[in-house]
Amino acid sequence: MSVFAFYLFAISVIAGGLFTVISRNPVHSVLWLILSFLSAAGLFVLLGAEFVAMLLIIVYVGAVAVLFLFVVMMLDVDFAGLKAEMARYMPLALLIGLVILMQFVMAFGAWESNVAAADLRLQAIPLDRHNTEALGIILYDQYFLLFQLAGLILLVAMIGAIVLTLRHRKDVKRQDVTAQMMRDPAKAMELRDVKSGQGL
Repeated sequence: MSVFAFYLFAISVIAGGLFTVISRNPVHSVLWLILSFLSAAGLFVLLGAEFVAMLLIIVYVGAVAVLFLFVVMMLDVDFAGLKAEMARYMPLALLIGLVILMQFVMAFGAWESNVAAADLRLQAIPLDRHNTEALGIILYDQYFLLFQLAGLILLVAMIGAIVLTLRHRKDVKRQDVTAQMMRDPAKAMELRDVKSGQGL
């Protein structure tokens, strides 16, 4: 049953990735991407990495893919123009794809030679611990500084994206926090003695 589930999830991942690229409708592409993510989560469950599988579903399917879907459906993007521009860069894209394929072949050859070393590394984690606990020990003990550095890099990237995409327009009234905090209450209000029966 596990072998059947593996082949089912593997075929779903490949088919989802393929149809994500070749689908003409961008909404269908996002839906195929969601299928690919769910199938990859199933493969992680078969490997015994339930935490990574749930993380993939919650973060990528529940947040990123749904955000992609909303953006694609709400923005009026000229996809015909984008496809016309894409045809210009097709030779460069094929060259990059060939380089990536060669790297995969080289990585697969190196992976076969390092199986014994990987088995020795796996024996360093006691078998009585759950994989989520072992992952937490690795992230927050052995690689704590690298984990925090990765979070800092993501924070800097987020701030940089906000700064690069922020556009100030003169016809929009913006809040001036400093002027609001430094205002004088005596100058902000004016008290007038309004007599009875008269207006201002």
